[in-house]
Amino acid sequence: MKLVFDGVSAGYTDVPAVHDVTLTIAPGEFVAVVGPNGSGKSTLLKTVYRALRPRAGAVLLGDDDVWSARHRDVARRVGVLGQDQAGGYDFTAREAVRLGRYPHLDAFDRLTAGDEAIVADALKRTGATGFADRPLSTLSGGERQRVLLARALAQQPEVLVLDEPTNHLDPAHQISALALVASLGITVVAALHTLDLAARHATTIVALKAGTIAAAGAPGEVLVPEVFRDVFDVDGSVIPDPVDGRPRVLLRELAD
Repeated sequence: MKLVFDGVSAGYTDVPAVHDVTLTIAPGEFVAVVGPNGSGKSTLLKTVYRALRPRAGAVLLGDDDVWSARHRDVARRVGVLGQDQAGGYDFTAREAVRLGRYPHLDAFDRLTAGDEAIVADALKRTGATGFADRPLSTLSGGERQRVLLARALAQQPEVLVLDEPTNHLDPAHQISALALVASLGITVVAALHTLDLAARHATTIVALKAGTIAAAGAPGEVLVPEVFRDVFDVDGSVIPDPVDGRPRVLLRELAD
C-alpha cells in the first residue's frame, strides 16, 4: 500500500512540529524516520493513524485521504505501535493481542478459530508465547513492547506504523523485531533513534531536522558525514559489517 504525505504540517502549539512535509512511500518500502529529539518524528507518524489531524496538507493511503476515510477503514489498513500505548494493563498478553483482530469484526462478531490462530502466530513471531497468559502489569517493559508489536501484526495491516519500536528491548530482540518487520513485505514507516538499526533494516531513511526533511534516500545517500553533522551534531561514518557486509554506523563527538 502506497503512503503519501502531501505538504503535511502538524503540531500541538502555534508553531507546527512538522512543516510542509512531502514524501511518497512505495508499497512494501521500509522507511526509517530519524532525527534528534523534538525533530517531529512522532508528530508526523501520528497523522497517519488519526491521532493528530494535520493543520495543512493531506495523508493518503493509496488514493484515499486518511482523514476523510472512515475511522474503521483506516484501523483495518494501518497497524500501530506507538510510544504512548499502555496496552491495557488488566489484560493478559493474549487478550491484548486479540484486540488487533477487532477492526476486522462487525459489532456482534466473536473471534473465530482463524482469528485465534492469527493471534497465536503473532505471539510466536514476536517471542511472546511464553508469557501469553500473564497480565500485562506483570511484564517487563521489553515484554510489553513485544506484545504490542504482536497486536499490530495480528491486525494484518497493509501499512505498519512504528514509533520507537525497539524501546525497552534488549539487543537480541531489537534485531529480531526489526528483522521480522522487514520480512513482512508490507509498507512500514518507523521512527528510530538508533541509526545503526535504521541503516541495517530500512530501504529508505528520512532525516528530519526541526520538523522538515533534511535528507531522504537510500541509507548510503543519507548516512553521510554532512548529514551526521547537520542533523545530529556528531561526526559519523558508515562501514560494512565484517560478517555480513551490511552497513554499520560509527558515531563520534563532533570535532572542533
